[in-house]
Amino acid sequence: MTPGRNFLIVAAAGLALALIVAFLLNRPNRPQPPAFQPAANPYAQAIYAEGIIESDQASGENVNILPEVSGPVVAMLVREGDRVHAGQPLFAIDDSVQRATTEQDRLQAEAALATLDELKAEPRRETLAVAVAQLDQAQANLTTLARQRDKLQASAALDPRSVSRNALDSAIDAAKAAQTAVEVAQRQLDLTKAGAWTYDIQNQQAQFAALSHAYDSAKALLDKFVVKAPADGVILAMNAASGAYVSPQGVYDSYTQANEPAAVLGPGSGTLAVRCYVDEILLNRLPKGGNIKAEMIVRGSAAHVPLQFVRIQPYVTPKIELSDERQERVDLRVLPVIFHFKTDPKIKLYPGQLVDVYVSE
Repeated sequence: MTPGRNFLIVAAAGLALALIVAFLLNRPNRPQPPAFQPAANPYAQAIYAEGIIESDQASGENVNILPEVSGPVVAMLVREGDRVHAGQPLFAIDDSVQRATTEQDRLQAEAALATLDELKAEPRRETLAVAVAQLDQAQANLTTLARQRDKLQASAALDPRSVSRNALDSAIDAAKAAQTAVEVAQRQLDLTKAGAWTYDIQNQQAQFAALSHAYDSAKALLDKFVVKAPADGVILAMNAASGAYVSPQGVYDSYTQANEPAAVLGPGSGTLAVRCYVDEILLNRLPKGGNIKAEMIVRGSAAHVPLQFVRIQPYVTPKIELSDERQERVDLRVLPVIFHFKTDPKIKLYPGQLVDVYVSE
């Protein structure tokens, strides 16, 4: 086989391969069927808005539960999906330090009360007996010294030389001192009988009241280490876990790198709400509140759910519910409009789910 013939064969093979590749690349591809039927406008004219399902409440959104104290979680008492009642414990935070502080405050308040009772119970019988005995002793000493003084004075009156002037003066002074001691003992007895001073009792009462309030405050703070449900409802999300650190700012989520509420509580009634966000440039086309009709289309299904108008939140805010579409404007301002609907067991819907809402004009 000659080289020229080999060249022709290779060229023909290359040409054939190029034609095959060109044919395959230019062959039209059949469009893939959609994963679900796109939302269709059920009205002749309507305003489209993105909506998010949330719990049906008289005002606000879901209840975000945040502890009022900080610390590691030591016990989880409920799970997501549990129905709870107002005041039911949800989870417990380590309270060892606060429990010790509360016990210290209790003992201090009890000590102050004991001192107050002691002041009110004065005079003590034993203390009164001591004061009486001291007065008797002082009176007996006075009697003895007074007799010695009288004897020396009588002897000096008969014969001035029988008693020295120094001895006579000493006897007189000793009798005066004994008299003063009797007066002091008498006043001490009167003071003991009078009991505690009114100002001392008032001061101790104030001390007891202050320590009692400190104990009540510590006990109230101790109760907050067990986080309880603020209302009846269903636990929609429990972001706290045993061993996790929680604070009034919430729980740190390592995935989103942001703080989230420790738990989220929804009413759990037979209805759910839809909060849809109407573009600010469409607000002039929005019907009046009493005449607003809307329908919700559940993504991924052919379900159409009629909505009942509840209220308009009369405050235009920046859009925060993003659909991740490339042409979406993130600087858009929207007006929240709230509807509610009865749940259908045939349709699985959850709070936080995004839906399409058409509002009839």
